[in-house]
Amino acid sequence: MKLTNLVFALAVVLPSAALADSTKVVVKLADAKGADVGTATLTSAAKGVSIALDLHGLTPGQHAIHVHETPTCTAPDFKSAGGHFNPDKKQHGMDNPQGAHAGDMPNFTVDAKGNAKTTVVAPGVTLGSDAHSVFTGSGTALVVHAKADDMKSDPAGNAGDRIACGTITK
Repeated sequence: MKLTNLVFALAVVLPSAALADSTKVVVKLADAKGADVGTATLTSAAKGVSIALDLHGLTPGQHAIHVHETPTCTAPDFKSAGGHFNPDKKQHGMDNPQGAHAGDMPNFTVDAKGNAKTTVVAPGVTLGSDAHSVFTGSGTALVVHAKADDMKSDPAGNAGDRIACGTITK
């Protein structure tokens, strides 16, 4: 009888878990002129969200990328996206002992031709329905900055202007 209950419980739980893990969200990013600069594909990771970047038309070098609190990308400065997604009210920076914002993640590199095809992990966010979900409220935004994040300065890591933005919604 106990084995039957276990089999039934697994039959109910496993499809739900598989469905949650198969969630994939594609975010289209645009620059300040509204030109397409590529996509970011978000999937659940062991800890956080994996973000596969396929970007073009950016300046070569290191760039910061963050999840911002508001799903609005009004050009040219994208300030409409608000601050970094920060449900725990921490300070900024993955290297900050008092940080990090949930929306903080590692920098990525754009090659000499202006392209970036890489994956970064945002360890502080989820694709679920909890307080750390990128879908919290009406959603969030993914913002690319002009410079690299220094990983410690509050509130934004001295990452410079917001140069590309895309909304994250269900």
